[in-house]
Amino acid sequence: MKILENLAKFCAILAGVLLTFITLMTCLSIVGRETIGKTISGDFELSGVAAGAAIALFMPWCQLKRGNIFVDFFTNKASPSTQNKMERFGALLLALVMALVAWRTVLGGLNAYSSNSGTMLLGFPEYVVYCAMVPPLVLTALIALHQGIFGFASDESEANPEFAV
Repeated sequence: MKILENLAKFCAILAGVLLTFITLMTCLSIVGRETIGKTISGDFELSGVAAGAAIALFMPWCQLKRGNIFVDFFTNKASPSTQNKMERFGALLLALVMALVAWRTVLGGLNAYSSNSGTMLLGFPEYVVYCAMVPPLVLTALIALHQGIFGFASDESEANPEFAV
């Protein structure tokens, strides 16, 4: 599990770097527009591309730390054993869904590559975003699969009550 944790940390750091890039680029574009009347061409496109990749990159860390929102209204009176089994089953379902999303993202990336699909202003190749999204989606699936099979490690933070509905 340590390697999955390290990979999840790396993905989260990379996502933070992407979001920092988006923020700085947006600030530069706004300042440029207001001071010298020029903006960064395609800043909106680059923001969308980087945000999409960043969202996928944050997912492994979120799953590792059990930060996903869950509804415990019907299960909060169940025994800890029942709650644990349900959480493990939920992790297995999430692993299945993330594997499906990763597979479909691969197919979308292959389609974008074969059709030379790109953004409107810059022509930034869309398949690059798909390629950036697949590894963290697969990692999220692997983390969830590990949690579903082996349970949640005692050193992992418990589900955050402020996120519970």
